[in-house]
Amino acid sequence: MEWEAPAIALLAHPFGETDLIATLFAEDQGIMRGLVKGGASRTKSVVFQPGNILKVRWIGRTADQLGQFTGEIVHPAAADAMADRVALTILQSLAAVTAGALPERDPYPELFAALLRLMIRLPEGEALLADVVRYECALLAALGYGLDLSACAVSGVADGLDFVSPRTGRAVSSEAAGEWRDRLLKLPGFLRGGGDGGRMDWLGGMRLTAHFLGRDVFGAVNRPLPAARQVLYDLIRSLESEAPAEN
Repeated sequence: MEWEAPAIALLAHPFGETDLIATLFAEDQGIMRGLVKGGASRTKSVVFQPGNILKVRWIGRTADQLGQFTGEIVHPAAADAMADRVALTILQSLAAVTAGALPERDPYPELFAALLRLMIRLPEGEALLADVVRYECALLAALGYGLDLSACAVSGVADGLDFVSPRTGRAVSSEAAGEWRDRLLKLPGFLRGGGDGGRMDWLGGMRLTAHFLGRDVFGAVNRPLPAARQVLYDLIRSLESEAPAEN
């Protein structure tokens, strides 16, 4: 059996002395793992670096076999990110979360298209973070854990939605939050359609999605949220703390 398709490289691990096991995300095939013969060589290892958009060929004797990958670079997203620390950390977080959250061999074409757009836009660096959080929200929804931000879970109003219940994932208005507000997750404005926000908004959005990813997706299989995701959060928090105060 075999197929050819565009794919996004997510992970690559050494296998023996000369080969790699690559994890890719393809539109119709979903998350796929495969052997890259000679993948440890400089020429092939560059191709399968996380983030790169590839044209790949998979060959296996049966559909459920590990199989083998060959491929070529269509867009060198990994190289695009190397010059910017935030862009590189975004790439690593997106790759680790996607590879760890999605089940293998199930197609998620809308998520694939969204991740493809993010990888192409990596040179934008920090300006991409609002869309990174939106991607994580879309991933939660695709797995059946979507947040309900349409109306207040308590009062039903659609205005003043500033919080999210950590238990149900439903929005809560400031008025309805009352004495419980300190136990709720902050809902940043950019997730309610209000522009793209800034660092404090992005940090709030990342705390929000991290809670549900950690509890419902990774926690469900007794695994922690990928370290690369925490590294991204810590980096943005450090940049915010180092920023000069405005007069």
